[in-house]
Amino acid sequence: MERRIDFWRERQMSCGRCDHRWRVDLDWIDRWEQATETCPGCGMTCEHEDSPRVTVDPDDPALDDDRVARFFWYHTSTQADWPTRDFDPAAGLTPETRRMAGGERRVSAWVASQQAKALHVGTYEAAVHNMLRRSRDQADQRSQFYLYRVRLKPSGVVRKRWLVDPGNFVGDVVLDEVCPPGVDVARYLNFHEDPGGLSLALGRDAIASVQRIAVPLPDSWDGGWVRDAVAALEVVSGTVVPANGTPARRVRPSSPRAVLGRELGASLAGRLPVNLQDQFTSASAFAEGEDPEQWARRTSGLAGLIADPTHVLAALDRQDPWQV
Repeated sequence: MERRIDFWRERQMSCGRCDHRWRVDLDWIDRWEQATETCPGCGMTCEHEDSPRVTVDPDDPALDDDRVARFFWYHTSTQADWPTRDFDPAAGLTPETRRMAGGERRVSAWVASQQAKALHVGTYEAAVHNMLRRSRDQADQRSQFYLYRVRLKPSGVVRKRWLVDPGNFVGDVVLDEVCPPGVDVARYLNFHEDPGGLSLALGRDAIASVQRIAVPLPDSWDGGWVRDAVAALEVVSGTVVPANGTPARRVRPSSPRAVLGRELGASLAGRLPVNLQDQFTSASAFAEGEDPEQWARRTSGLAGLIADPTHVLAALDRQDPWQV
């Protein structure tokens, strides 16, 4: 079952000091994060430890335990075989790397800790947000991403009540800590991707099947925007002007084409929800020497994941699911 996808929807806020709850749009949250908005109940700003934060919308249908397994859930990854069967995080370690890590005993302990991590799935919005965040924070701008649509096993047991985001500073969650014996799936409030939405921490055995497509789709761009962007890029020089100054102070300047590419990407980002604009600008950054048409198609396709998810869902519908 597909839920309504809306990157621009309002969010629920809750104040940790006065317990006031109210709804806001993303522009309000952006201003609040810059300390230019306050809690309507007590006047507190974002600078306090118990300041207001997004919280779960009481109307979120995934709060119904019986409906969790009926919904589609999503994940984005650079792995073409997620969730990997017989996952071995040490498979690519060389003997030298194993020695530097402290020997086989420590490597085995590290492998066990990696295999104990929960998998994460969430809303379509959270999956796209995760891809853009990784592009910005983990240098994955040119990586091939895959969007996975996940079906859960109807027999899975859902943990009662949702958790506040249990991830550590890198987002890892130990499965046994959130899904004790007899529990297969735990819901948690996602603060980082699709803030305020419910995501799931679960084990591989809770997944019934997945579908996968590579994103952005190869035919998903806005033809008019791509045509105009390519025409603009092709009339400016792609040659980088030699740097001036002493070697210690020398800064390699960008070419006029690269500068224009960044401006075009930023302009397209301005059409998107404010909480995705920075990540999108980084993900769509124009690289020196990049082919203008390839860049424009990819950039427009990334924007299409947000602006028009219908063609993405249609592409997933055409994929045969496989059992996990």
